[in-house]
Amino acid sequence: MLSILEQAGRHGRREFLKIGGLSLGGLSLADLLSVNAQSAALARAVKDRSVVFLFMHGGPSQVETFDPKMDAPTGIRSATGEIQTSLPGVTFGSTFEKLAPLADRFSIVRSFTTGDANHDIKPIVCKDTLGANLGSLYARIVGTNHPASGMPTNAAIFPRSVDPTTQPKQDGFGRFESTGTVGSAYAPFTPGAGDAFQKNLELTMARDRLDDRRLLLQNLDRIRRQIDATGGLTGLDRFRDQAFEAIVGGVADAFDLSKEDPATLARYDTAPLLTPDRIDPKWNNYKFYCDHNKSLGKLMLLSRRLVERGCGFVTVTTNFVWDMHADVNNAPVTVGMRYCGGAFDHAVSAFIEDLESRGLGNKVLLVCCGEMGRTPRINNTGGRDHWGSLAPLLIYGGGLTGGKVIGQSNRNAGEPQTDPIGLKHLIATVLGTLFDVSELRLIPGTPSDIIRAASHEAIPGLGIA
Repeated sequence: MLSILEQAGRHGRREFLKIGGLSLGGLSLADLLSVNAQSAALARAVKDRSVVFLFMHGGPSQVETFDPKMDAPTGIRSATGEIQTSLPGVTFGSTFEKLAPLADRFSIVRSFTTGDANHDIKPIVCKDTLGANLGSLYARIVGTNHPASGMPTNAAIFPRSVDPTTQPKQDGFGRFESTGTVGSAYAPFTPGAGDAFQKNLELTMARDRLDDRRLLLQNLDRIRRQIDATGGLTGLDRFRDQAFEAIVGGVADAFDLSKEDPATLARYDTAPLLTPDRIDPKWNNYKFYCDHNKSLGKLMLLSRRLVERGCGFVTVTTNFVWDMHADVNNAPVTVGMRYCGGAFDHAVSAFIEDLESRGLGNKVLLVCCGEMGRTPRINNTGGRDHWGSLAPLLIYGGGLTGGKVIGQSNRNAGEPQTDPIGLKHLIATVLGTLFDVSELRLIPGTPSDIIRAASHEAIPGLGIA
C-alpha cells in the first residue's frame, strides 16, 4: 500500500518516492521506460509471461505430498494416506483435497532432486543462478520496473508483506534478496521485509503538494532539467509523466488487498482454516506455523495482483515450516502436514482457479518446491529427516502442458528411478518460460552466464513454447 504522509516541512527530491531501490526523483524509471520503448531486441526476446515461485522452506516430504507409495510397507508409505486425483491411477497425499481434482491442470515431477540435504534456498538462489535470486536474472534482462505500469519486475514477499503482526523474514538459511554477480540494483523488491512495514512504498509529501503535479515534477531532478534548455527533453518528460501516473496509481493499488473482491479474498484466505488455538504451542516453530496459516493465502492473492500489473517474477515464502523431524522444533509428519499442507492445498488451488477464471493460466508459471525432500523411512518419533536425493515439485501454467507426471521414483520414494531432474533443468524451464532463448542471445550486453543457464535442457515433457 502507498502511504501519503501528511508531514510538514521540506523534503529532498530523492525522498519523495522510492520503489524497489529506484528513485523516481532520479528519473531512473523514466529512463528505463524510454530505453525499453526503443528496444526491439528486448521485445522479441521477452515473452508475455510471469513466474510465481512458491518456496516451501524447510523441505517438504515427497511421500505425503505427491508420491504417497501406498503399496510400500508401513513406515515408508504416506503417513497421511492418499487421495485419488483427476488423473487416472495418480494419487496425492490425502491432505491435498482441493488440489487433487485440479491435477489435470498442473504437472508434478517425481524424479526431482535438489542435490543435497542442506537447509538453504538453492532452488531460488544457488551457483546455477549466479548466486542471485532467480528473479534477479529476469530483472537484469528486462529492467527493474515494468515500462508501462511502473511495477517492480522482481519481488519477494513474506508473511509481513500482508500482515504486520507476523514475524520478520528469516535469513538464517539464505537471503532471498541475494544478487550474486548480477548486481545489487536487481535485488527483489521486498515489501514488509523490515520492521518498517511497507517503508519502500512511502510517499512523503503533503497532500496539497501532491495535487499540484507540475510542482511535483519540477522537484524531481533539477540537474536533469539543465541538460537541454532548448526543449530536447520533451520525449523524456513524456516517459517521466507516464512513470509518475503509473506509480501513484496502479502500483500502490496492487498492494492493497482491501480493494480485492470480498468473495475472492475469502476464497484465498487460509487464516480461518487453522487458528492459533488449534496449533500446539509446545513446538518451537509454533509462531512459524501460525504465520504460515495466517498469511499464505493472502500472499498468493498478492502475487496474482502483482503479476497482473506487470511484475514478472514473484518469490513467495512463509519462512521455515516444512521441516518435519518430530523434535522440539518441528511437528511429526501427520501433524506437520495438517499445519502446513492444509494452507498450501487451499491457497494453491485458489490461485490456480483464480488464474484460470481470469484467462491467465497460460500467462503465469507457478513453481512449488523446497530445498530438499524427506527420508523415505519415518523416524522413531514419527517424523521424516533431511533427504537430498528426491524432492516434490509442482509446475502449473506458463503455457506448459498440464496433467503430467514427469519421471518416477524407486519403490521407497528415496531415489529417482528414471533420469533425475535437477536444479539446472528447473532453472532452464523457468527462464525458457520467460524468454525466447534464441532471441535472448541477440540482446547486446546479456551476461553469458544467464544465456548459459537458460540454454540448459528444460524439464522434458512440459512443452515450452
